[in-house]
Amino acid sequence: MLARRLLAAVFAAALAVALAGCGNTDSWVDAAPAPGWPAQYGDAANSSYTTTTGATKLNLQWTRSVKGSLAAGPALTPRGYLALNAQTPAGCSLMEWENNDNGRQRWCVRLIQGGGFAGPLFDGFDNLYVGQPGAIVAFPVTQWTRWRQPVIGMPTTPRFLGHGQLLVTTHLGQVLVFDAHRGMSVGTALDLVEGINPTDATRGLADCAPARPGCPVAAAPAFSAASETVVIGVWQPGAAAAGLVGLKYHPGQSPLLVREWASDAVTGGVIASPVLSADGKTVYVNGRDQRLWALNAADGKAKWSVPLNFLAQTPPTVTHEGLIVSGGGPNTRLTAFRDAGDHAEPAWRRDDVTPLSTSSLAGTGVGYTVIGGPPHEAGPGLSLVVFDPANGHTLNSYPLPAATGYPVGVAVSTDRRVVAATSDGQVYSFAPA
Repeated sequence: MLARRLLAAVFAAALAVALAGCGNTDSWVDAAPAPGWPAQYGDAANSSYTTTTGATKLNLQWTRSVKGSLAAGPALTPRGYLALNAQTPAGCSLMEWENNDNGRQRWCVRLIQGGGFAGPLFDGFDNLYVGQPGAIVAFPVTQWTRWRQPVIGMPTTPRFLGHGQLLVTTHLGQVLVFDAHRGMSVGTALDLVEGINPTDATRGLADCAPARPGCPVAAAPAFSAASETVVIGVWQPGAAAAGLVGLKYHPGQSPLLVREWASDAVTGGVIASPVLSADGKTVYVNGRDQRLWALNAADGKAKWSVPLNFLAQTPPTVTHEGLIVSGGGPNTRLTAFRDAGDHAEPAWRRDDVTPLSTSSLAGTGVGYTVIGGPPHEAGPGLSLVVFDPANGHTLNSYPLPAATGYPVGVAVSTDRRVVAATSDGQVYSFAPA
């Protein structure tokens, strides 16, 4: 009898352990960003940083054209897929190529034109999410539409919030959340801008790429899962300049997104997407006053600003270790800082290098940016520069053959391949040497 009781007790204990290990495991199917470089500026925080150890020596593997123009950088997946949202006079505009197979095209479709300033987003299952005027569209690994939902305006580059939820902000200031699998809206949409005609999805699109007041939300939002904070640049109608709006994400609650603050602390207004620190507590953004600003992500109050003495037209780069590399554009300089809490400490500055794109940093030892030929302006003579983030020293430089226009970004894949693209639709893919 005692032996039976002992056996029953052991069985009950084993069953309890087994049941405890059989909790809800559905989270593995939740849509989440593809590892590596799933969208323009890399992660949802717009950090332009990846933990992948970058290659200092590269070989140009292939180059091809989208046969149109580009205003947003490429998105990459670990499987080697590459997506681009082009603007083309005819034929396909959204394209998916095989980066590790000489740019072989997998599929392409034509979207409603006018939204080229927004890039596509890959999830971990290689599904693709991208906006077109009046709608957000999801594609499976093939070109057939997975789901499509109407929105007011043109979606900027979408972001994943977590729990399989997709954040969509439009250029007219509508903020929505969708179930990424089903395409169903979750919670109630927010309208950051009042008085918008909901039937005119293309109003002000021409002002988005140059970030003029007719496009209230001209750049992608930043999201930090660490602080569950969303930060968006918004130019309100009649305002002298663009400011920032902070939202808090409350998963599983209602409302799902709550507006926490609005800030006009950045003198002269903000330009380009904001960037969130690794802990989600600090917002970094360029000011039209030619300064780099740091704001408290909890309330939008300024922590510090530092003069750049140039207008950075693309977002800064922020590493997990706290290095901040200024954004790019004509007449800029490759410049780095460290956040010292109440002020910025200069790390280094290259007055002989003019980055035309946001720098993309891979690991702790490698950075990539695109520069122009003398006199360091957009046009013929573009080169991909590999530099050391510790001191800014050039490690290597690779010309982009016959490149024209200006660079729209540099993406780094998990296999250490590097892809650069230009506004004239040229795409250059490098592999580690």
